[in-house]
Amino acid sequence: MERAWVAMVLATSSMAALAGYVFAEGETNKDALPAGSVSRTDGLEAWKRIEAVVTHPRCANCHVDAKAIPIWTPAGESKSRVHGMNIHGGESRIGAEALVCQTCHVTSTVPNDAAPAPPHAGIDWQLAPVEFIWFGKSGAEICAQLRDPKRNGGRDAAGLLAHLRHDASLNGFIPRSWEPTGRPIPPGTFEDHVKDMALWGAAGQPCPD
Repeated sequence: MERAWVAMVLATSSMAALAGYVFAEGETNKDALPAGSVSRTDGLEAWKRIEAVVTHPRCANCHVDAKAIPIWTPAGESKSRVHGMNIHGGESRIGAEALVCQTCHVTSTVPNDAAPAPPHAGIDWQLAPVEFIWFGKSGAEICAQLRDPKRNGGRDAAGLLAHLRHDASLNGFIPRSWEPTGRPIPPGTFEDHVKDMALWGAAGQPCPD
């Protein structure tokens, strides 16, 4: 019975992710810039700013490997460490096998409460897909992953922009990374990040050597 339930959760999560992906890809992408309209030099400068975001704990902590052990940075701290309370995301990446993320984390579109209350997101809490590993990776490694359709959900540069906008339309994790009250946030703003992703994409998604 338990295995059947986990299988159902996995299937439902996969269907939801696929539906979200199809929706995002179908959106009109007003953020994209013409390919080649940005120089490689400017694209690399944009990547430096993107790197500062994707390696920040608010973004990288849930992009963990197949061990599915989430990382966290408690309120009032600046360093990341293994999530407290022996939390494990499991194969489902939502903790369905033991304790689901929503047991403590809040799925809500209302503004975030002050730390140490759990931050809100408009979509159900989960670890990023295992292919999207960021935590512990260098900027160059993440850059290579982001521009590889086999490791980024099948997205080209325009698809990555659509993903950002789709997540924002759901009050998802990406824009909320800049909102947690009383917690360190990535540099810049969500809109700055979208603009940098557009610049990087138009430059051909260059990565540092």
